[in-house]
Amino acid sequence: MIAEAMPSALDLLQVVRQIRRRRAGTTLDELAARAGWSSFHLHRAFRALIRETPKQYTLRLQMHLAATRLVSSDDSILDIALGVGFNSHEVFTRAFRRHFGVTPGSYRARALEGASVETRRRHVALIRTSGPCFGLFHVSMSTTRRASMPTLSIERREVAPQHILFVRLKVARHELASAIGEGLGQAFPYSQRVGVAIAGRPFTRYQSTGPGLYRIDVGLPVATATGGESRVESGTLPGGPVAVAVHAGSYDTLTDTYAALERWIEANGYRTGGAPWESYITDPADLPDPADWRTEVYWPLEQ
Repeated sequence: MIAEAMPSALDLLQVVRQIRRRRAGTTLDELAARAGWSSFHLHRAFRALIRETPKQYTLRLQMHLAATRLVSSDDSILDIALGVGFNSHEVFTRAFRRHFGVTPGSYRARALEGASVETRRRHVALIRTSGPCFGLFHVSMSTTRRASMPTLSIERREVAPQHILFVRLKVARHELASAIGEGLGQAFPYSQRVGVAIAGRPFTRYQSTGPGLYRIDVGLPVATATGGESRVESGTLPGGPVAVAVHAGSYDTLTDTYAALERWIEANGYRTGGAPWESYITDPADLPDPADWRTEVYWPLEQ
């Protein structure tokens, strides 16, 4: 008997893309049949990579899509429920409350209170592109061909201080992907529960990198300062001069870009002035080919 081959990470990103584009109504059997694997193997491999089952992942996308429609449209709650794949107002309301801690009506009444139209529009766009990727940032693609020049550009910029919500974690290098998924899985829902607008791409900041464990802050920029809750803290990414590198390709080669950025800082007579962070510009859930991924690496400079 020949054992069934397990889906690769690239194969699974294609499945994620299918789920994301359909949003709802995609069953495990349908996904498995389309991909050519058994339901058992797809479920096991999907959960190992994304750290959610296909059903949990699909439900989370439904909730995020519903939340964006609540703050960006005048559609009735019933129409939103039906539009994201629920059969009734009651079932949708129970699922929404379990996910966000409030009813859809209460969420709509308080979410993004006082935010401008442009702030709302940016918030919705970021939820749609970043929300599906909690478990995908820093996913390993070590079986793919390494890019010969992962660093596309390096330059000095001036940036403004940025309010953030984040979760602080201490992890080994091989745990980065799961830690980022864990941190964003707490920061994103909290930002939506308290009604603060998301203002930028998810980030990971490296507070320290010892020989064994990394101390990292995982989170997202927000439009206004807000308090934290439990493990979710509020803070600020520093403003001032920074060196910024644009990284192309898989996260496996990010260390090459960090090394190139550090050499550039020294060669240009600058000194580092704080902990670096990386911002995830592209969406692995929509761009399965790692060659298309882009990450910006920021390193504060002494003023």
